[in-house]
Amino acid sequence: MSSTDKPGDTEYRPTSSTPAQAAAGVDYFKFDVILRFLLFAASLVSVVVIVTGNETKFLPLPRPAKFRYSPAFVYFVAALSVAGLYSIITTLASLYAIKNPALKAKLLLYFILWDVLILGIIASATGTAGGVAYVGLKGNKHVNWGKICNVYDKFCRHVGASVAVALFGSIVTVVLIWLSAYSLHSRVPK
Repeated sequence: MSSTDKPGDTEYRPTSSTPAQAAAGVDYFKFDVILRFLLFAASLVSVVVIVTGNETKFLPLPRPAKFRYSPAFVYFVAALSVAGLYSIITTLASLYAIKNPALKAKLLLYFILWDVLILGIIASATGTAGGVAYVGLKGNKHVNWGKICNVYDKFCRHVGASVAVALFGSIVTVVLIWLSAYSLHSRVPK
């Protein structure tokens, strides 16, 4: 007769991790706080750069170039302002979760859902502003839209820099989603 405890079989060996450790999962909330702060910084810099990019040229009469003259740029500023506010709120929630570990799993799920929504908003605004900026840079000969960046160079540089920083914010948001999903996945008992 043989015993049910088989010392040579790895299936019956006790593992070093207890179920409490497996349920705790991997904790990346400190990285989460850093990435959310980066998202705030990218949103803030992007909004400030495009808002301060006003330029006036005298083409017999004064002709200003401002972000508020284009609906795409207004949407861009509004979307990145929402993303900045969202990043402040979720940074505070992440800091609270570090102090109260019982809320981490629930917050991770909420973070994934809301981060995906914010990513959609940031990406659509960045694409819209980038498309308008490209037409300003290159023009469109098929519909007789002339390029304007040869005249309003400072304004175009501001718009291009703002779109580039917003693209960085989109990438940060993707990394936040991956981090939250991986952290939530590691909390599932195996």
